[in-house]
Amino acid sequence: MSSRSQVLGSARGFFISGTDTGVGKTVAACALIRALRRAGVDTGAMKPVETGVENARPLDAIALRAAAGGVDPLEDVCPLQFALPAAPLVAAQHEERSIDFGHLLEGFERLAARHTAVVVEGAGGVLVPITNQEDMAELALRLDLPLIVVARPALGTINHTLLTLEVAKRRGLEVAGVVISHGARISSADERNLAFLREQLGDALLAEIPVLQEDAEAFELPVESLLPWLRRPVDVGIL
Repeated sequence: MSSRSQVLGSARGFFISGTDTGVGKTVAACALIRALRRAGVDTGAMKPVETGVENARPLDAIALRAAAGGVDPLEDVCPLQFALPAAPLVAAQHEERSIDFGHLLEGFERLAARHTAVVVEGAGGVLVPITNQEDMAELALRLDLPLIVVARPALGTINHTLLTLEVAKRRGLEVAGVVISHGARISSADERNLAFLREQLGDALLAEIPVLQEDAEAFELPVESLLPWLRRPVDVGIL
């Protein structure tokens, strides 16, 4: 476990993680970035590692960069890209490459020097491996960013969401809240399941993203409850 004395810089922001892959992290991250910028917070974006990249176009990172105003170099927004749509460590091994964890931290430092806040979108969930020693939870810890968990509304979400929150607690991560992203309409049975999860989350449920179509790029998350997190001092104590 790392010490908080090793975290980088003093910029605040949020680390977006999912309960699974394909749950709508990029949609949520872009909606958060747009809302923070509208609230007057100079916000940058980062996708430290993107896999499944075709033709040197990391689509998630490109969307995040656009939401943040398109001013930062793409190589800072997305320092590492891999073609195989797999966990970063697996994708790197497939290409016989290694991941320098410090390289990701340096990319964040450059963005943090330019912005008041940085929204970082991880790959998959908190236990997705980046190297043989570090995972997404460790990256969030080293960046000292509170977690926003994006969950799907369909069957399995209770277990996936509560497991993610339990792991975050055990790893010493602060959790700013949960966003439920409705990528598609759900059945009546799934709706009952989701109602139970809403009760379990209580005030930790920040928002629900509806099924978005033409207005997807205009949607913004409510940020009133998140703004106080940006004013908290960086914790430099020992975990």
